[in-house]
Amino acid sequence: MRILTLAVAALALAPAVAAANEADAKAVTQVIADAYVNGVHAKPDPAAMRRGFHPDFRMLVLTDGKMTAVTVDEWAGRVEKAANANAPRPAIKAEYPQVSVTGNTASVRVELYRDGKHTFTDYLLLYKFADGWKIVSKAYYAHPR
Repeated sequence: MRILTLAVAALALAPAVAAANEADAKAVTQVIADAYVNGVHAKPDPAAMRRGFHPDFRMLVLTDGKMTAVTVDEWAGRVEKAANANAPRPAIKAEYPQVSVTGNTASVRVELYRDGKHTFTDYLLLYKFADGWKIVSKAYYAHPR
């Protein structure tokens, strides 16, 4: 009887948990759209970028079998130079085929296209802090050009 009671209680909570996960998934993808897709690629803006990235963020880069880490400050500096370059901006499209939220953690796969060409597959990790979701890490694959 106790197992049946627990099962019924779990079923009763399922819609509330699903709604919370859906709201968090929307919040996570919004942070990524604002800080990463727009702040880095579509409309380079280091301030927008910093709003969505945690100060301890690291982008892991694998080159010739060696891994390096890029901080948000280093990356934002590159974005700032690109924003000031007055070069034409490519059309940016992002798809989110995988968004997974568990408690205060999230992982998202982002497929990024520049001018219709599949450019990056990104794997972003986020934590939920008191002031909202923040991107804390990134690993990626750059598709051949």
